[in-house]
Amino acid sequence: MIVYQNQASGFIEDVDDNRIVRKIESEFRTRFGRSVSPQERKSWANSLQYMERIIRNSSVPRDCGILIEYVIPATSKRIDFIITGHDEDYNQNFVIVELKQWDKADATDKDDLVKTFIGGAIRETIHPSYQAYSYKKFLTDMNEAVYEGNLRPYSCVYLHNYYKRDPEPLISSQYQQVLGDSPVFFAEDNRILQDYVSYYVGQGQGLEILYAIEKGRIRPSKKFIDYVQDIFAGNEIFTLLDEQKVAFETILAHAVDPSEKTVIVVKGGAGTGKSVVAMNALVELLKRRKHLKFVAPNAAFRYAMIEMLSRSRKQTKRRLSALFTGSSSYMDAPNDVFDVLIVDEAHRLKDGKANYYQGENQIADIVKSAWVSVFFIDDDQRVRPEDIGTAKAINKTAQQFGAETIELDLVTQFRCSGAEGYLNWLEHTLQIRDTANFEGWDEGRFELAVLDSPQEVVAAIQEKNDQGQNARVLAGFAWPWTSEKKGNPDANVLDVSMPEYDFALPWNSRKGRQTWAFDDTKVDQVGCIHTSQGLEFDYVGVLIGYDLKFDPAEMKVYGSWENYHDVAGKKGLKDNPEKLTLLIKNIYKTLMSRGMKGCFVFCRDDNLQRHLRNRLKNWGSSSGN
Repeated sequence: MIVYQNQASGFIEDVDDNRIVRKIESEFRTRFGRSVSPQERKSWANSLQYMERIIRNSSVPRDCGILIEYVIPATSKRIDFIITGHDEDYNQNFVIVELKQWDKADATDKDDLVKTFIGGAIRETIHPSYQAYSYKKFLTDMNEAVYEGNLRPYSCVYLHNYYKRDPEPLISSQYQQVLGDSPVFFAEDNRILQDYVSYYVGQGQGLEILYAIEKGRIRPSKKFIDYVQDIFAGNEIFTLLDEQKVAFETILAHAVDPSEKTVIVVKGGAGTGKSVVAMNALVELLKRRKHLKFVAPNAAFRYAMIEMLSRSRKQTKRRLSALFTGSSSYMDAPNDVFDVLIVDEAHRLKDGKANYYQGENQIADIVKSAWVSVFFIDDDQRVRPEDIGTAKAINKTAQQFGAETIELDLVTQFRCSGAEGYLNWLEHTLQIRDTANFEGWDEGRFELAVLDSPQEVVAAIQEKNDQGQNARVLAGFAWPWTSEKKGNPDANVLDVSMPEYDFALPWNSRKGRQTWAFDDTKVDQVGCIHTSQGLEFDYVGVLIGYDLKFDPAEMKVYGSWENYHDVAGKKGLKDNPEKLTLLIKNIYKTLMSRGMKGCFVFCRDDNLQRHLRNRLKNWGSSSGN
């Protein structure tokens, strides 16, 4: 979708006559059905004047094509500016120009990330050259007109308000790879940018190229398919077993050549291999040239999947990012624009009450947008009131869209060393449900200890890390989380505090939340449900605060509204203790099932501590000191 398109001559006239912003805004309202912010309007008025001077002074032919606010198909991302035309060898070229209002930025020690003032504060964001590169790569990998029509893409950045410093952080050595692909032009580089544009489109005749980009079918190129397939080749973690294979083949049978709109719901508890099936389906359907996306509501889980698959290779990470999205990207997507959408951790899909989501229902967004949508869910991992991804809700939505519904179940336990008895014990002990097998698990299959203090939990996790295991400390929202505005952007405040034990640690860093799970420099930070859900560790240490307690008189595990500090998580639940308690229990069940080999736990509530130990003693397991 293109918000504005014109020849270079028409673009120049629209800017000179002060009607360019009005035209863009009018088209934006028509195409998206909503207004634009004053900040965005101001950005257009400022940046497009600078680009008009570049186009006019570069003396490129007036029949070059101009695209403004090109919406990358099937995403919520928009490319600021594209100019199309031919070079001296009559190659069909287009140049992506990422426009920024920045006047200053600083380098970071993270791949392709910088710091600048955005959203009212200094924040980490992607390097603009990486942004321009990623847009170009998406079109190269996914737009059929580009990879089969011999269109040649180029990309750059124009920081028209930004004068270089000496030394200049944006061109530091750690960014040289992406800068070599997508150069940055600063405020004093106008003539250089003019020459750059003229070199690639200086022979004009860009309208046919413009139309080809707009009309290009979105489907993965064979080169991209081969690239992704090579990443998965021989990766034993994705081998399918038992009912995983049944689910996989069922998904393929309905998604490869669907006869009608279809919704597939794959239900399974923690550790049953939902993500394994999802990733295998992604690769196989990609091989079948399907236009698809892997949707993951949890950003930390999504980032960890890309990190694991990329094997820490920058190039791979960049290309894989085109396949992985969050769940809020489909609000404005056209009907059935995708062949398939695969949604992992679908229990975390949101309704209109969620922050930062402007739609009404993410289940409906996804079902509307795809010919076949596949939802992987665990009803017991919903942790906030706005989490609406249940089998019942998905089935109801499917009916509203006239879609066929298929339900599948995964039951075999692959996490917690295959100790299904441990998960049954956990559900029974937390009183989530009565289970048939709740008395324990095979000795040695899974290590569980209820320890005497939070220090012992941290020490146990540190020992496992020292042994080369992947281990982390986790906690429920039983402690406030000091805001970034109050001086806590990077795990600066020791919020997880228990003075009676002389214990205090910080919550995981806001700046590094997406990498917390596998960043060895962050092992002394306490992770939460949002940075660990969907992920696996060898061992976890779980701190249970006063948000979950045990009443010995009533023999009841219950949640405490006063001591539960997730504001969004308890909104509207003060007078609904049953639902609040269930959500808190789901959080701790999820945290305590993140470890594949073992879990160390401490309960701040003495009664709950005794309850867990008594339940362990019933089957003779070690219960700590």
